[in-house]
Amino acid sequence: MQHIQLLIIGSGPAGYTAAIYACRANLHPVMLEGIQPGGQLTTTTTVENYPGFPQGIEGFDLMEEMRKQAESLGTDIRQAIATRTDLSQAPYHVWTDDDTELTADAIIIATGATAKYLGLEDEKKYNGLGVSACATCDGFFYRGKTVAVVGGGDTACEEASYLSQLAEQVYLIVRKPFLRASKVMQERVLGNPKIKVLFQTETEGLYGDGHVQGAHLVEHTAEGDKHYDLSIDGFFLAIGHKPNSDIFRPWVETDETGYIVTQGPRPLTNIPGVFAAGDVADPLYRQAVVAAGSGAKAAMEAEKYLAGTNK
Repeated sequence: MQHIQLLIIGSGPAGYTAAIYACRANLHPVMLEGIQPGGQLTTTTTVENYPGFPQGIEGFDLMEEMRKQAESLGTDIRQAIATRTDLSQAPYHVWTDDDTELTADAIIIATGATAKYLGLEDEKKYNGLGVSACATCDGFFYRGKTVAVVGGGDTACEEASYLSQLAEQVYLIVRKPFLRASKVMQERVLGNPKIKVLFQTETEGLYGDGHVQGAHLVEHTAEGDKHYDLSIDGFFLAIGHKPNSDIFRPWVETDETGYIVTQGPRPLTNIPGVFAAGDVADPLYRQAVVAAGSGAKAAMEAEKYLAGTNK
């Protein structure tokens, strides 16, 4: 068993930024990078909306630079996955995938959220090559092009509406014969001439030479299934995200979806000394720059807590 002053669980913009701030406060942070070091951003291509990079930067490269900065300042970065926790009382207990037991005076949870996919092999094949789960992140690359969005809820309608400001044509692929979105969002989508809703339609696969050029679709009708190909340049998933909070949920308060509940603008959870930063506590924005900011706040709050002045 090893005791740690500040343990950061998860990497990505929130985790790395928290580590940078924690090091500067002499908190000697230890970071467990998790199953995907660098988080979701490592699977994207060029990031153009992160400040400081006028020519854009590859998502993987951005995370590598953050990692190097955190490490250079003194973060003990470990390639380990937290598999179990006991946050019933301080010091808090965390177990990793190699059965190592750690105790910590304070913890920053920065495990992110995982986009839900349809489960198609082609989604993996074209990930970053036309397949995306973030219209705000990648929509810019589809100016004047044709894209498809999968989903029928508020998120899908919001993504389709956003993309319609950039793309020439947006198809909204909806499995059911109706939209689940709020009335306002439905009206916005159905009244948008650049959005065409394909009801009772599912995606069977994607195709393209090196990048997405189309989707294999099936429309379920009263007369039977109609299979056809739809020419598109981009394929956006908007069927939700799953916050990576399972191992904390017996202790930390979450909403009905699993996002960790924090206290207003502060990254405090219901457990003293346990903080949440990034997408695991953000069902609304899910942006790298927002996650980085929340990581900074979490480290600042952890510093105050460890000094006994967290008020």
